[in-house]
Parts: sequence; C-alpha cells; structure tokens
Amino acid sequence: MADECFAHPRLAAVYDPLDPDRSDLDAYLRMAEEFGARRVLDIGCGTGVFALLLAGRGVEVVGVDPARASLDVARAKPGGERVRWIEGDATALPPLRMDLATMTANVAQAVVAPDAWHGTLRGAHAALRPGGRLVFETRDPARRAWERWTREDSYGRTDVPGIGTVEHWHQVTDVDGPLVTFRTTYVFAADGAVLTSDSTLRFRGREEAEADLAAHGFTVDEVRDAPDRPGREFVFVARRPDA
Repeated sequence: MADECFAHPRLAAVYDPLDPDRSDLDAYLRMAEEFGARRVLDIGCGTGVFALLLAGRGVEVVGVDPARASLDVARAKPGGERVRWIEGDATALPPLRMDLATMTANVAQAVVAPDAWHGTLRGAHAALRPGGRLVFETRDPARRAWERWTREDSYGRTDVPGIGTVEHWHQVTDVDGPLVTFRTTYVFAADGAVLTSDSTLRFRGREEAEADLAAHGFTVDEVRDAPDRPGREFVFVARRPDA
C-alpha cells in the first residue's frame, strides 16, 4: 500500500487520536450483521479499529496489514488478543474460509500498483468461502475530491494524551491521471519535531472497479452510496459465487 504513515511508530501511535470520528465504519458493521458474517478478513486493518469493533461483537476476525508499527498499536489495545493479526498483505495469506472480506476507508485506493491490486483481489477471492462477500469503497473520480486537500481546508490542532499538541494538515503534491499523491505534515509541540507522510491513492471509476472484480471471479451484487459521503463515494458489494 502506498502510505508511509502507518509504518512510522510515532505516527502510528497518534493516528487514532487525530482521526477519532470513525462513524464511517458503522456501515461496515451493519453489513457484517446484514450478511450474517461470523468470520471476517479485515484487509489493511491499520491500527485495528474495525477489527476490534467486530471482535467485540463476537466475530472471528483476521486483520492483515503490512505495517508492523500499526499492528503493534492494534495488538496493545484492549481486546487485541481476540484478533488474529497478520503482518503482510492479501496477496500472501494463509488458507482461510471467511464469510466477509473488507477494505474500509482508503485501503482499496491505497493499493495503487496494478499487480498489487489484482493480487489483492485474487487473495480476497481465495480467502472467502463460496458465497462470501468482499466489500470496499472508493471515491468517485468525477468529484475530484483531491482539489480540497489543501492546508487551509485540512489544518487541525489536536491535544493527544501523553504526547501533547499535534498540528496536522494535508497538501496534494502530484496528480498523474488516476494517481493522487499528497503529503501529511505533523508538528509535535512537545519537542518541535516535524514528521511527514507521503501517500498515493488511485481513483478508480465504477466501471473499472466492476471490471476488475469480474476478472477475478466476483459477482457484483450492488454498488451502494457511502453513508458518510453520499454521491461522492462508491461502496462495492461483490460475492464469490457459490461452488
């Protein structure tokens, strides 16, 4: 995944406090309940917010992420022992038989390289039982969300317990077709440290995503509106057909 933030221990430690509103995950929790999912693969689990919400509901969860620093944060959280954490990505998973695989928030868009994206879809398909579902979201490229990723629009100043005040903002550094690269800057008041994280997202249109899913054996059941970004973001619900 093209995101450096989770790989840095100090940034991984402040990620949750700097983004405390995870109401975007409510829709995924409802879908897990709607589909009767008792075994969930959380691809790109990061610091484990969604995985732990599921585990707290008695769901068997496997969380996979390539960033060790993020998994260290996830393991240390209350209930962390309930989740099976795997350092890596969906291209090299152990044998699994899951009811649901998810890529929440920016995870699907952060898989930018074509080989990695196709490998992720293959891995998700292999990890699902027949009839199991893959759910992920992606922003509608036509809405050009990156045009609002400026310092002025994204600046925040947050008091983080045990760390102090952290200033943070985003700034786009490059747009190359469907690839948008942006830098997030963090300023730690306690010692004046300035850290940056460069991320690249791929904006896939609905037709591209549906074609990729079909190419890897999925049936697209429906494409929903993201509740937190109606009209701006697609939520794909795809299914591994029954054997």
